[in-house]
Amino acid sequence: MEGVPLIHVTGHRNPDTDSIAAAIGYAELRGHLDPDNTYVPVRLGDLNSQTRWVLERAGAAEPEFLPHVMLRVRDVMQQDFYAAGIDDAVREVGLTMAQDKLDVVPIVDHDGKLVGVMTERALARRYIRESREASTLVDAPTRVSAIAAAVSGEHVSGDDVAVAGRVWVFAMATDFPESGIGPGDAVIIGNREDAQRRMIERGVALMLISNGVAPSDDILKYAREHGTAVVLSPLDSYVCGRMTTLAAPCSALMDAEPLTVRGNDLLEDVTEEIKNVHYRAAVAVDKRGHPVGLVTRSDLVNPVAREVLLVDHAEQGQSVIGIEQAHIVEILDHHHIGSIETRVPVRATFDPVGSTSTLVIERFRQAQLEPTQPTATVLLGAILSDTVILNSPTTTDRDHVAVEFLAEFLGVEPLAFGREMFESGSDAADASVEALLGRDSKEYETAEGPMSIAQIETAGTILAGRLGELRQALQSQHDRNGHVLSALMITDILEKHTQLLLAGDVAAAERAFGKDARDGILDLPGVMSRKKQVAPPLLGAF
Repeated sequence: MEGVPLIHVTGHRNPDTDSIAAAIGYAELRGHLDPDNTYVPVRLGDLNSQTRWVLERAGAAEPEFLPHVMLRVRDVMQQDFYAAGIDDAVREVGLTMAQDKLDVVPIVDHDGKLVGVMTERALARRYIRESREASTLVDAPTRVSAIAAAVSGEHVSGDDVAVAGRVWVFAMATDFPESGIGPGDAVIIGNREDAQRRMIERGVALMLISNGVAPSDDILKYAREHGTAVVLSPLDSYVCGRMTTLAAPCSALMDAEPLTVRGNDLLEDVTEEIKNVHYRAAVAVDKRGHPVGLVTRSDLVNPVAREVLLVDHAEQGQSVIGIEQAHIVEILDHHHIGSIETRVPVRATFDPVGSTSTLVIERFRQAQLEPTQPTATVLLGAILSDTVILNSPTTTDRDHVAVEFLAEFLGVEPLAFGREMFESGSDAADASVEALLGRDSKEYETAEGPMSIAQIETAGTILAGRLGELRQALQSQHDRNGHVLSALMITDILEKHTQLLLAGDVAAAERAFGKDARDGILDLPGVMSRKKQVAPPLLGAF
């Protein structure tokens, strides 16, 4: 909904089924409970085959990819702004800038394309420019009609030509020899008919008669014969002189090389440029070069951060890029309290159940609301996935209750659903080692540096012949990342058994589990849970 604040609901990087399902389910629930905001589920990485299977089975849409939550130009730019046409008079643009307290105004051509900006500095120079010479329109040819409008006058004779000469106020005797007035100039003059005739004879392009004095019919006829346009103004001669130069089109005064940005540009990438340009602003343009926004220095001061709701994680290293710049509105997780920092107090839930999706369905029931069928399906798949069909040591009675509720709600047999999900959603045998290592990996902070633990769940020993290949790839990844320890869990959910591949400080892992590794691999019977059985002892070893 346009105008409604947007809150992204996001799980962790390298998303698993629970991370995706919790984002989908909690976004749906919060949308019902808080209609003043729009909650959008997003993903931070590619989906694994199991999650894709669950989404397809549910008929649920894949969440959009969110690369980061850093502010873009479009997040702060002024979308309602004044833009002047290339032919608009300098005075009219200046008056609007003064009235609306604008420092810079985009200038567009007849097709709406940005061609420059009018700045406060340029206007100031025009108004206070000191010169011992006559004012001029040589650099800014200006139509007679524009001059007439600027002096509140009436164009009474001659064509609407563009005047491109100097601008004079003639107050001398007609025989004054050094006036300098010549062909093509504009002259402001009073009620002396002899002087009026003399100016016409000199070939001026425009004669502007001030103080509301109407010329005689003979003068008008004489002006027509010599091609001199005549304008009558009620203003005095001094004001007419000033207004004539300010009737020039703003194209003559604009900066023709304005600083431009795109709406998708990161704000941090353009901030210094905006601060360094003298008018402290940039014009956001679209692909056609049309202005769509204005970013000024004031827009860069304390911009409103993007809002995110975190599910299934609370580690900064696992969260969306730019999380430190975002406003976290809530955290819903079933892991330990991580390294995420918030600027203000937020609602945070760290509840020891087997799946974040269990917490989501509990919130639905507490609110006496039911999820949609697709959302209920992905939530069921997520709970069965994270608890390994309710066999993981992390499984609680609450997970059992949630599965029973969802199974009855959907009319499915949960154990059959779970087995089909694990069998159909596994492509481990054919996947590349790079894909396997990055499929479900989480980072943890230790006293000696970061540690990563990845997990691959299999139904049987389909990866038994690839352990050496995976161990070598894990070592290469470890060398690149510089972690203190890199670990890969290969978990057989049918046998309830894990082989833990290690790279880095293998001795710390051996201390953690009280056994020796063989060729960089620890054999861990009965171990299935990264959160409860692997991460805590490894963290405690540092």
